[in-house]
Formats: sequence, C-alpha cells, structure tokens
Amino acid sequence: MSDGISDGAEDVVGVLTERIEGHFGMGMDELRAAVGEEPTANPDATDVVKWHGLLVQAQSVLDRSEDDLLAALESQPSEVDDPTMGLAHRVNEAVTVRDGRAMVVRWLLDPDAPGKQGLAAERLTRLRSRTGPAVQTSPPRRPAEASPPASARQVGRLTR
Repeated sequence: MSDGISDGAEDVVGVLTERIEGHFGMGMDELRAAVGEEPTANPDATDVVKWHGLLVQAQSVLDRSEDDLLAALESQPSEVDDPTMGLAHRVNEAVTVRDGRAMVVRWLLDPDAPGKQGLAAERLTRLRSRTGPAVQTSPPRRPAEASPPASARQVGRLTR
C-alpha cells in the first residue's frame, strides 16, 4: 500500500494517529477536545475522531485476545484443544474488526478516495445533513386486547 501501512504492520493505530495529527495539524487530545466542544464545526474531524476511538477500542480487544491465546498456548500440550481454537478464532475476528476500522480511518483521511468526488460526494453531503431517521417513524400501536392470529380466525370459520 502507498499509505505507509503494510499488511503486517504491528502499530496500525500509531501510524494512523500520526496521519490524523498531520492531517489536522494538532494532536489527538487537542482534536478530541475541539470536536467535543463543537462537533458540527468540522464533520470530517468529528468522523475521524469517532472512528479513531473505535479503532483504539478494537486494538485493545485484539491485544487482550492475543494475550489470552498466548497464555492458553503456553499451557497446552502439543495438540491444540477446542477452547484454544476458539481463542484463535477470536483473535482472527479482532484483527478483522481492527483492520476494517483502520480502513474507514484511511478512507476518511484520503480526499481522493472513491466516493468523495462527484455525485457520490453530493450524496454523502446530503446524508450528513440528516439529524434523524431517513423515514418518519413512530412506535407501533399495541391493541388493548391480544386477538388471535388471523390463521386461527380462518380455522374457526372453516370448522363452523
């Protein structure tokens, strides 16, 4: 990849944090504080801070999962049992989540990314302006008494 992150990068969060800080010209703590004070001032910064937080969270889950797997492997005989395989699958899932969130952060930082120009960019702008659900919603009405299902009423008619 040309963004400085290889597939085997150990410090994905660190590399992306540096890119975010360079992109916005301030440290993450400053950026978080600025977004916290005025979240609507810069929607791009708000999105990046949100996804960076999700990325950091995913990385900590991955770190704990790896630690659990290593502890289980150290206490295993030569064959790996089902619980240990479950831990290995949990590590794989955590890597997938972390990498997916990293891809979102990279996309947010790339002004030339697909979907950020032309008609797609206009649609994205319109979606950002929404504050509520796309469709008007209301809570479902609950009947006072529960009536039997329609299929039961039909069976009753057929037997009369």
